[in-house]
Amino acid sequence: MIVRSVAEIEDGDRDVKTPNWRSKRIVLAKEGVGFSVHETTLYPGTVNDFWYANHIEAVFVVEGEGELLDKETGIVHQLGPGTLYLLDGHERHQLRPTTLMRTVCVFNPPVTGAEVHDENGVYPLVVEQVPAAEEAAPTG
Repeated sequence: MIVRSVAEIEDGDRDVKTPNWRSKRIVLAKEGVGFSVHETTLYPGTVNDFWYANHIEAVFVVEGEGELLDKETGIVHQLGPGTLYLLDGHERHQLRPTTLMRTVCVFNPPVTGAEVHDENGVYPLVVEQVPAAEEAAPTG
């Protein structure tokens, strides 16, 4: 069992900060559970171009408001608390927060925490070897 708070990871190696956003990586590939979980805060007035060509991402908006542009269709979606969007088709997209937006993001495959967006907004696929779980000792 893993129990971890975002306060525990603040300002450590799991806390990634950029001028446009901050991502606290709560669960990473090294935990070996098949997905990663991040709390990401996006700053108002920023324009953020992303394209997760190697990952599926689900994003749940906890607080704040903004717009999500599907760069492939031109459709703009309004985002607010309680909204979830799922990038199940590896869509190129742009986030434009109008207020401070706090989100919870889930990635599959999981990120390692070492990824950096390239010039296209893509995270490279980095595979981290996770040690196999030890066999459980017989009980009884």
